[in-house]
Amino acid sequence: MSAEPGDVMEVRVVVRRDVDIVLACQKGRALAERLGMSGNDQVVVVIAISEVARNIVNYADRGEIVLSAFGKNGRRGISIVARDEGPGILDVERALQDGYSTGSGLGLGLAGAKRLMDEFRVLSQPGRGTTIVMKKWSRHG
Repeated sequence: MSAEPGDVMEVRVVVRRDVDIVLACQKGRALAERLGMSGNDQVVVVIAISEVARNIVNYADRGEIVLSAFGKNGRRGISIVARDEGPGILDVERALQDGYSTGSGLGLGLAGAKRLMDEFRVLSQPGRGTTIVMKKWSRHG
């Protein structure tokens, strides 16, 4: 089923545990499918959601993922906003480089999510939290 331009679709998922990451990914895939996104783009959306939600669980303990449909100039897409009130990112530029991690990961999460999405923005204040805004446009109009 394809969403109509006037449809308002927004889904919020509170992220605290691994099970919440799975739920956010499922909801993101379902919305991408409803928007008529290709199977490949649905997978890309799931991977990006997984990366930013995993960061919430690992570094902030609690946050949320907000998924919404949007349209512009006759095109549709999915917006993914991940926000938390965790410790924030001290050096955003460095955090977006492959191989950089403050934890035990490979340091590919944020950089990988950025590469997968059409638009990507990080807003972070040390001690106050992080908000990541990502958008993926549908290739089918």
